[in-house]
Amino acid sequence: MSTTIDARPRGDTQQERGGSAPRRGRNRGWLIAGIIVALVAGIAWLAQWWTVGRFIESTDDAYLQADSVTVAPKISGYITQVYVRDNQAVAAGAPLVRLDTRQYEASLAQAQATVDAREADLARAQADLKQQQAGVVQAQAQEQVARVAAQHAQDDVSRYAPLAATGAETSERLASLVSTRDQARATLAANAAAVRSAQTQIDATTAQIAQAKAQVEASRASLRQAQLDVNDTTLYSPIAGRVGDRSVRVGQYVQPGTRLLTVVPVQNVYLDANFKETQIGHMRQGQSATLHVDALRGIDLHGVVDSFAPGTGSEFALLPPENATGNFTKIVQRVPVRIRIDAGPKTRALLLPGLSVTVDVDTRSAKADDRRLAAENAHG
Repeated sequence: MSTTIDARPRGDTQQERGGSAPRRGRNRGWLIAGIIVALVAGIAWLAQWWTVGRFIESTDDAYLQADSVTVAPKISGYITQVYVRDNQAVAAGAPLVRLDTRQYEASLAQAQATVDAREADLARAQADLKQQQAGVVQAQAQEQVARVAAQHAQDDVSRYAPLAATGAETSERLASLVSTRDQARATLAANAAAVRSAQTQIDATTAQIAQAKAQVEASRASLRQAQLDVNDTTLYSPIAGRVGDRSVRVGQYVQPGTRLLTVVPVQNVYLDANFKETQIGHMRQGQSATLHVDALRGIDLHGVVDSFAPGTGSEFALLPPENATGNFTKIVQRVPVRIRIDAGPKTRALLLPGLSVTVDVDTRSAKADDRRLAAENAHG
């Protein structure tokens, strides 16, 4: 039988046992501290979610937009000058492109000559009218003289007829007076016809004057159109912004409606965020939003809910869905929400249309509206 003898001193074993106890105590303390920290963090996260997080509606289906304006000519012609470069900033009313003006200036001169000719025709017709009015007065005076002469001849016949019947006057004298009376009556009839003819000429000349006035107005309209064509040879920027998608070059022949360039109002960029229909129930106009632009990492922008589209995106699609079919699969729709960006000019200079954005909308302000809606439906 063998016996194992421990050569270590008894005091060393007791010392090791005494040293392990503090280490276990320290480990236990660290574990408890970690549990407490995790518990506090969890409570803080839960409190933050309960008070704020559960009211935040987020989407990454959002893009910056701007009301860009496409510049196109109203007339055809060759480009003679291009005043702007690619991506250049322009002010409202600044000249952009100029077309060849020679053809339109010639048309303007021709239109001006036509106006002068039509105005001369109108002046001549008005002069003719005055002359014919004077002729009517003259014809009426002659008619009056003929009427007096005819009445005088009739009076002579009336006086001499009884005398001739009694033999106091010769029949030749009476025949001469009757002939004079008949001639006076014929002259009166001729003068009356002349008066009527002169008056008819006045009516015809008045119609000619009206026609001449219409021709003058038409020629003046052609002149204004020619002047507009001359003015349209220079294209101006309708808004302030930056030049983009410039395809126009000197010497290029363009037709009306040809796309030359686009002016982008980068200073008026706004955001269109497409939220799911299940997210907009608590959204209201005026609620604050936090914007995370992919191109500006680490920078949070602020915005305000400005308006909601009057329908889902599918309602305005080129081919809207037709759900009244045999096979139907429900798809969550999205509603475009317009968000106004609150940013300074330096920040706006970095925002370009088309950039992707993640949007977080705080809907806590909808609590009061929800209570009012609930009360309204309860009363209903």
